[in-house]
Amino acid sequence: QVRFVESGGGLVQPGGSLRLSCAASGFSFQSIGMSWYRQVPGKERELVAGISYRTGVMTYADSVKGRFTISRDNSRNVVTLQMISLKPEDTAVYYCNAGYVSPIYSADWGQGTQVTVSS
Repeated sequence: QVRFVESGGGLVQPGGSLRLSCAASGFSFQSIGMSWYRQVPGKERELVAGISYRTGVMTYADSVKGRFTISRDNSRNVVTLQMISLKPEDTAVYYCNAGYVSPIYSADWGQGTQVTVSS
């Protein structure tokens, strides 16, 4: 059974930092790219960052380039998203999924983790 468990969200002031983690299971983590997405009410879920499975090539949405860093630990089946210089427009529920730039398990989203950037 495919499962994603996101954690690390919270309330942070503008300019602050957060580190999100996603524990994945139920598939061959080491053989698949991973990605982070975010969603705000009334909008489509959007890709934030992706990382390939082998070479570690990364891609980012233009809105987060230079502020967010995606990484993965294949020994623990964990993908992380380090976020700095957070802005109010980063407020969203953040999710992870398998796949480099599109979700492979689109029917198996986790509960997500809420990130709120506000003073």
